[in-house]
Amino acid sequence: MRRIGDTAIAVVSTASLGVAVWLLAGPAVTHAPPQPTAAEGRPDPGEERLSAPALTASPPTRVRIPAIRVAAPLTGLTLNSSGGLNAPPPADKNLAGWYRAGTTPGETGTAIIAGHVDNTKGPAVFYDLGALKRGAVIEVDREDGRTALFTVDAVEVYSARDFPDDKVYSPAPRPELRVITCGGGYSKTTGYQGNVVVFAHLTGSRPATGH
Repeated sequence: MRRIGDTAIAVVSTASLGVAVWLLAGPAVTHAPPQPTAAEGRPDPGEERLSAPALTASPPTRVRIPAIRVAAPLTGLTLNSSGGLNAPPPADKNLAGWYRAGTTPGETGTAIIAGHVDNTKGPAVFYDLGALKRGAVIEVDREDGRTALFTVDAVEVYSARDFPDDKVYSPAPRPELRVITCGGGYSKTTGYQGNVVVFAHLTGSRPATGH
């Protein structure tokens, strides 16, 4: 993992956040969280990938993923001294976070949302993220009263040692979103061995519903 320099912090698309190392939890679950199949990482050839017009900057307040029953408030996340993304507080199993020094969801660029797969009491907000399918919708409420609507392009799992920083955090010419949690194999010594990453792009917006 590369450390993020001060000049890169302001632009999330250049950041290597290192979540494969810092989003770790000691699970108290009897079944492993679902992991994406290879098919979910391969968009259909010729698949329509039109994006909706970008929104102006506005901090997000809530994320919903109806297909996996996620409805969670969002808190701002910062970087630690090593350049890794600080995870949301693990005690609140239904709390997710967004990288607040970077792109806000709906703006042109790559916005980042991250959350725990579990905590010491059991499954957490993104436990089922690996079960998400291409074409699913992710809804992000924003402070400006709009809800940004994203369509999932791919769902992939990477080991920590092979985490593709450039692919996940590269600059995007349209509004894109990454949703990240722990995944891969699990070791009691080191925690999860990698991450599940959802790739999505903006396909619409609407007035926030207030849910």
